[in-house]
Parts: sequence; C-alpha cells; structure tokens
Amino acid sequence: MAALTPAPVPPSASTSDASAFTAPDGTRLAYRTHGGGEPLVCVPGGPADSAYLGDLGGLSAHRRLIVLDLRGTGRSAVPRDTSSYRSDRLVDDIEALREHLGLDRIDLLAHSAGANPAMQYAARHPDRIGRLALITPGMRAVGTEITGDTRRELARLRADEPWFPAAFAALEALIEGSGADRDAIAPFFHGRWDADAQRHDSACRPDNPEAVALFGAEGAFDPEATRAGLAALRAPVLMLAGEFDLNSPPGSVAACAELFPDAALVVQRGAGHYPWLDDPDRFVSAAAAFLG
Repeated sequence: MAALTPAPVPPSASTSDASAFTAPDGTRLAYRTHGGGEPLVCVPGGPADSAYLGDLGGLSAHRRLIVLDLRGTGRSAVPRDTSSYRSDRLVDDIEALREHLGLDRIDLLAHSAGANPAMQYAARHPDRIGRLALITPGMRAVGTEITGDTRRELARLRADEPWFPAAFAALEALIEGSGADRDAIAPFFHGRWDADAQRHDSACRPDNPEAVALFGAEGAFDPEATRAGLAALRAPVLMLAGEFDLNSPPGSVAACAELFPDAALVVQRGAGHYPWLDDPDRFVSAAAAFLG
C-alpha cells in the first residue's frame, strides 16, 4: 500500500525571504529563509510547495531555516526533463543548494516524503552531513514496510473521536484497495481534528500532480544501496515520530532508526504527521535540543 499522506497543511504566519539558485541541469530552484543563526537546510514532503512547513512551529528562533522548494513546486521552475522529479534525482538539487550556500557540510532536516531524498543524500554524501533530522519520515528509500494491520492498530487509538467511524471505514477501503478517498482519512494525520486543523488541511494542496506521480517512478529507490550508505554515516540522526501518525507509524520509524550508527528516536505524544502544528513547543524543544 502506498503512503497515505493527505495534502500538506499551510504554514503558520512567519516572515521569510525568497532566493534562488540553479541546479546542475539548468533548472531554477527557489528557497525560503526564516530566522537567523546557523543554517538548517529543510526538505519538504509532497512533493509540494514548501510553504506548508512555515517556520516549523518557531524553530526559526533557534536556526536559520533554508527551506527548499522542490523542482516543479512552489516558486521553483518546472524542469525540461520530468524524470528528474524522481527522489534519487533530487539528491543533486540538495547538493547544488549546499554548494550555493558555500557550506562544507549541512545540517539537514526533512519531513515526510522529503526524508527519502534526504536519506539518499546522506548515503551518497555522508561526509557532507553535520546532523540529520527526519520528521515523521517517508521510508521508501530504505524499503521499510508498513502493513495494513499496523495502520489499523494505530488508527484504533482514536476510536473515541466523533469522526472515527467514517474515517476508519475509508481507511479500510484504502488498505483493501477498494477505495481512494484520502481526504476522508485526514483526521488521522492530526493530533486534534478541530477547526484550525480542518482549515490547514483544506487550504493547501500539492501544486504539481506530475511531480507527485513521478517522485517514486521506477528506479527512484535502491533500498539495499541506501541502507549500505547509511551504515557508514557517522553524523548524529534524529528520528521524530508522531504518536498517532498513520503515514509514519512510530514502530516503523523506530525500525528505520536502527539503520543508522548514531540515531535517537523521539515519539511526540499526541502528535500526528505534522508535529510542529500539533504541539509547537514540544516539537521545537526536541528539534532544537538535537540541533544544538
């Protein structure tokens, strides 16, 4: 079963500056900057406009966030060669951003599907990673399997919620392959399904369906090679999971953490797929403590 992530949520209010650079294939790529201090390169999920990350719940008070718009999303240009939407091809864009910033090494944070090219980058360029933070990560790049039973078990933790019956029925249909209503399971991706979460969920959608469709195209992932590369990574790694996250279940994130020589697992209580929205203080405390 494919990843279940619904549309990403829009940003919290924050001030940012937009800049751009050129990828090796000539594609013009944009990034947003939030805050000050030591830079932290951030890779969004989706692929979607990186605006949904906002300033990561206030993490910009601790680090200067360099938030990349993946090619064909947000303010970045659509590439001539659409096969470059593949996850493994996005590694070159991260490396081009590092060179553009003039950094010998980067601290790298990635959310959801963005964790795939981030892990592929770390496997290919282990000496260029200072610290790696993977937030409710997608794990196709390393072949971590998530079963339907795992998702069901996690979903049942929300059985007392008023929206649960309809959402669970939609989840069952998705798992069994008889349904495709991802909007119906949106409540499972938030720690609380209140008016703010509903506005977040409906206000922002991936802006390039082709980029989404081709992200995991044939050849995008070589789990064995990526696992081997990550086994040589000496940089510290933070794996942060949301207690209720069906897309990146805590047990699966814990299994992925075992692939790294130096990984710390944090499970944020009460959080879903967007932990900086569910509890900004708790998220920023964990991320800032790791990043230093």
